Amino acid sequence: MPRNNMNPRAKKLSAKESFSILKRIVSLMFKSYPLMLLLAVFCILVSSAAGVIGNVFIGDVLIDQFITPSLKGEPTALYGVPMDLSTLVIIMAGIYLFGVICTYFYQILVSQIGQGTQKKLRDELFAKMEKLPLSYFDNRPVGDIMSVYTNDIDALREMISRVLPMLVQSLITMVASLAAMIMLKEWQLILVVIAFLFIIVFVVLSVTKRSSKYFIGQQRYLGLTNGYIEEMISGQKVIKVFNHEKEVEEGFDKLNDELCHHTTKAVQFSNILGPVVNNLANLQYVILALIGGLSIAYGVMNSPGVILSYMQLGRSFTMPISQLAMNINMLIMAMAGGYRIFELMDSKPEKDDGYVTLVNAVEDENGNPVETDHFTGKWAWKHPHTDGSGTDFTWLKGKIDLYNVDFGYVPEKIVLHDISLYAKPGQKVAFVGPTGAGKTTVTNLLNRFYDIEDGKIRFDDININKIKKADLRRALGMVLQETNLFTGTVADNIAYGNPNATREDVIKAAELANADNFIRMLPEGYDTVLYGAGAGLSQGQRQLLSIARAACANPPVLVLDEATSSIDSRTEALVQKGMDAIMKGRTVFVIAHRLSTVKNSNVIIVLEGGHIIERGDHDALLAQKGKYYQLYTGGQVTAE
Repeated sequence: MPRNNMNPRAKKLSAKESFSILKRIVSLMFKSYPLMLLLAVFCILVSSAAGVIGNVFIGDVLIDQFITPSLKGEPTALYGVPMDLSTLVIIMAGIYLFGVICTYFYQILVSQIGQGTQKKLRDELFAKMEKLPLSYFDNRPVGDIMSVYTNDIDALREMISRVLPMLVQSLITMVASLAAMIMLKEWQLILVVIAFLFIIVFVVLSVTKRSSKYFIGQQRYLGLTNGYIEEMISGQKVIKVFNHEKEVEEGFDKLNDELCHHTTKAVQFSNILGPVVNNLANLQYVILALIGGLSIAYGVMNSPGVILSYMQLGRSFTMPISQLAMNINMLIMAMAGGYRIFELMDSKPEKDDGYVTLVNAVEDENGNPVETDHFTGKWAWKHPHTDGSGTDFTWLKGKIDLYNVDFGYVPEKIVLHDISLYAKPGQKVAFVGPTGAGKTTVTNLLNRFYDIEDGKIRFDDININKIKKADLRRALGMVLQETNLFTGTVADNIAYGNPNATREDVIKAAELANADNFIRMLPEGYDTVLYGAGAGLSQGQRQLLSIARAACANPPVLVLDEATSSIDSRTEALVQKGMDAIMKGRTVFVIAHRLSTVKNSNVIIVLEGGHIIERGDHDALLAQKGKYYQLYTGGQVTAE
């Protein structure tokens, strides 16, 4: 089953939460498209008014003031103004035509607002996602996050384009219809309409109360299912190697069954609600006709046109509720989607209180750094004093110190205990130890992917908490065990971490990593476009490009996390030669699967259970005949 930090059970949104989500959506729309939104509301108002006026005209005007007097040979008039039937028809046609035009325009406007809001939400979501810490993604399947961008955003767009305009039009139509009925002053018929209103609202609320959790569950399980599919697609080789197809299918069936269950229940309630409300509206129509007919028969009323108007107005009054009921699923799904969207948007961004920055520098006559606004290839730390007494500049050297560092991915489980180590500029420090010892965790802390619980980490004698994260990471290069290449040319991927890199810089970095030969054999050489994370390349070739990318970034500190683990022995020999050239003059932290690659390290740190149990160079550790001796002579040490 996929990792998931959320309760897979559907969260039932309270009325307050739903209203808050709706308020944020409307606020976003108004902020982005104020004039278009006001014009759309005006068009909806006119369109609804045209329909209500038409209903009044048919009964009270056309029948009572024109047809009935004409049958009796009396003159016809429009509320006392003499007028013939043809003129009245033209007026009515004009009203309906104006209503149709307004309907046309508001449909165009709301579709533009819906698509524009959808785009804006995606932009804001992506911008926010780039500011989130890695811990946010640790416990969330990629497919579930993707579902927010696709299913949830689309559900919100549907609501903006269809449901919200319908809701506004429904409210306007209901108010206008009620006002027209009050104006006609037949209270017994008004009471019938209001009574049915309460009945219909009661039915809608009852059904919605039971169905909302299924619509929300549908959205959540859709996200979980997408996450599972994405995870299984990326892991097809492993699945087939271990003959795990049956277990994978069973895992998918469980999620798919839950999705099917919630979707089926949601559709059932949705399908039931529409016909029930429609039949109640039809029953109201019949009762209005019956009461109206009896009122005329017994002389209580003498205006058949008014009865017809009430029948039409009553339908106009209750029909919006019926339409809304039939689209209640969209509204509920949109609220569920909105909840997930704003949940992501409201997530706490990666905290960065740093104020020390990395700047281009040149040497003054005394060899001290001086800030410059052009690229020099030399960097210095710009350290403004918090008391306002001035700014210090120190050369970027690559000295790293850890003092009594404790860390846990979750507070209740500490994985690193009292870690202290010191790396001078140009030194090579290697981490070895069994799986779960904490090797990769140490290197993650250098980049501030996570913040430590206790202790200090200093970069060139500056607490890394004082350094802006972007500048800290610019000073650190990483080659990870899992390579990540992006859609683009080979040259673009190598220059990924160095926007100032020239073509010559890219080629030089590739030559250092011994990647130049295979790159030149590609169809377009350095201009070959890679797709699907470099799916057309071997694992070793992808790793060589990753190493070349780190070399092109030219950082003073380099972290190699199992950088040669996916390269065969022959290729490793070539890469190691290039790696030695890359590492020259840099502070290097190495996590190695093959202990032979760390023999020449200045310091080898042996970790076990989050503790440093041994440290020293290769010969000294072998002489101790401790854990390192066991790992080396046994010929195995497992990467995290």
